[in-house]
Amino acid sequence: MKFLVVFFVSFLSLFGANKDFTLYKKDGEKKGNTLLVIGGIHGDEPGGYFAPAFLEKHYKIKKGSVWIVPNINKDSIIANNRGIYNDMNRKFSNIDKNDPDYPNVTKIKKIILDKKVDLVLNLHDGHGFFRKNYENAIFNPNAWGQATIIDQEKINGLDKFGNLDEIATKVNDALNNDKLFQDFHSFGVKNTETKFKDEQMQLSLTFFAVTHNKPAFAIETSKNITDLAHKVIYQLKSIEEFMKVMDIEFEKDFDLNNYDEVCTKLFDFGKVTINNNIVFSLNDIKKVTRFVPLKNEKNDFVFEHTLGEVKTLDNRYELYIGNEKVVELYPQTFPIEEYKKSIKIEVDGKEIDSKFAQQIDIKESFRILKSDFRVNIIGFSKDGADSEDDILIKKADILDNYSVDTNKTKYRAEFYKDGKFYGMLILNFLAQ
Repeated sequence: MKFLVVFFVSFLSLFGANKDFTLYKKDGEKKGNTLLVIGGIHGDEPGGYFAPAFLEKHYKIKKGSVWIVPNINKDSIIANNRGIYNDMNRKFSNIDKNDPDYPNVTKIKKIILDKKVDLVLNLHDGHGFFRKNYENAIFNPNAWGQATIIDQEKINGLDKFGNLDEIATKVNDALNNDKLFQDFHSFGVKNTETKFKDEQMQLSLTFFAVTHNKPAFAIETSKNITDLAHKVIYQLKSIEEFMKVMDIEFEKDFDLNNYDEVCTKLFDFGKVTINNNIVFSLNDIKKVTRFVPLKNEKNDFVFEHTLGEVKTLDNRYELYIGNEKVVELYPQTFPIEEYKKSIKIEVDGKEIDSKFAQQIDIKESFRILKSDFRVNIIGFSKDGADSEDDILIKKADILDNYSVDTNKTKYRAEFYKDGKFYGMLILNFLAQ
């Protein structure tokens, strides 16, 4: 079995390393302590990576600094797998250079050891509900969910945030005195006493940090809580309490106690821009989109969402936000030509200029004005028309089945010249 595991890892390494991650630094105007938040070390724990992505987008730091790695284990996240190259959180004591996780583990170690980093949080979802006394198979001392995990009571000789148990208790007391969605969602402090009792945890990220005099904690929301927003809210409330302990001042653009508002922002997946000439909204896109004009290879996907990733397969591209597959794109390959100028469109009787990779909002009708391009409005046809420009078009003129969105309001206008693809516009008919 050991031979097979080694062979499996070596085989995977032939195809390159785990996808690289990005470190986001949010620095306040006033200097202060630095918190490092790491998410996604386990790919099947979405509370552990949607929360830091939310933190990166919706929080402003006024004093101190918050450094954020939302998705350290990208390959496992899009696979919704704990660790497709085995458990990344068991590779911080020793890791083979041929391991696909080696670059990311080595990189995050350097960030953890950065002299500016004062405290580390590693975010997870854990099974069950931690309780100090055994109640049943779900609520017991061996469970990990709804707990702040420490490796030891304190880091001896470290005055700054070295009292791990005291800090974790303070954070948990604040959480439990705040609004819980259910009373049994209460948090506890779980001390694994790693050095003496847990050989597996001796290989973990937090123990690596602690043994290098870096205060580190794991926040574990419960896998038995099925509502992602609930888990994200608990994670964010935990992070806020740690920021208060560290005297990090912050503000946010939402009410954390407003469940509906959090859900709206949590599931706002934003847009993806492809090759700088195509744009799709990922909030309402159909699960499958065919005949997308793309290059044969090396297509450039730029996501607004920090958890956006693309998986390249033989005949399609799968686009993900975290562990959620949002859309499958089936390409039709063309030579791609860049075009930086604007094109002219008549929208509801007014002439406007637009560049490619834009969405055009329309109330009644549009007309793409004559140019050198051959225009193809997907889902529209007119007998004898080689190019579908200089034609006044209403929504009723386009077949609903060709919309790119589930609401059947958005359609593609594609522009070609001399057999090359130049760009696309999304024509969005507003509700009347």
